[in-house]
Amino acid sequence: MRSPAPTYAVDLNDATIDAAHAALGSALHDGRVRVGEVQLFVARDSLVTTLTALRDTPGLAYQQLMEIAGVDYPDRPERFEIVYCLLSLTRNHRVQVHVSTDEVQPVPSVTGLWPVAGWLEREVYDLFGVLFEGNADLRRILTDYGFRGHPLRKDFPQTGYNELRYSEEEKRVVYQPVQLAQDWRSFDFLSPWEGAEYTLPGDEKAALPQEKGAPTPATADQVGKADAARVAPAAPKGTDGQYAAGKTSPGQATGGDAGAKPADADVVPTPGKGQNQ
Repeated sequence: MRSPAPTYAVDLNDATIDAAHAALGSALHDGRVRVGEVQLFVARDSLVTTLTALRDTPGLAYQQLMEIAGVDYPDRPERFEIVYCLLSLTRNHRVQVHVSTDEVQPVPSVTGLWPVAGWLEREVYDLFGVLFEGNADLRRILTDYGFRGHPLRKDFPQTGYNELRYSEEEKRVVYQPVQLAQDWRSFDFLSPWEGAEYTLPGDEKAALPQEKGAPTPATADQVGKADAARVAPAAPKGTDGQYAAGKTSPGQATGGDAGAKPADADVVPTPGKGQNQ
């Protein structure tokens, strides 16, 4: 044995289509090779018997269901195409089985063949709205509870219908209609590293703090210089200007101290008789 698994051979495609025609008969509408893989288009009502034959027929033996995908073609009468991706472990070969449906006609569930199909069918139902008859637990699996619409339909708006946020007033997550506020914003497409050539509204508030202790990008030295330039020290007011110049007034006590307090004319100093004198 040269390898632990059969090597991939492209010439299995034609043999697979011939074997599928022989096993499926009229249930197979078309078989083709595209991008190196076999595509089988089968009738929707005979999906379960078709997949059973592909799994159990010798020469086919596609034992595993790898994926269930959905495609939306809005211009078609049956707009949805459901694709079942099968893998044969013994032949090391893959095949795609395609069925078509619309918003109303359900697709037979294959959970009886592969239990994993229950999760995959729920995903297709959630995102495309395709119904699967026979799935005992057909619920949404990716979107939130109460979600309206199916996101992967091509007529579904990319922004959705509702948006959710946490409300501080109600202390819970609330739903509200989508608000596209940025549609009315103006973009200048300038590089953020080069910077804009104009002052954005509100940037002038960042030059100096509005009040003491307000947050500001300025450094402590810049704030100190700004405070010194804004509030200049004022000279004390005197009766005749001599106090401001460092001179004593006629009623002031002498002593050469420019900062001494002026004497009160109504107070006569006398020797005190306190406990310290």
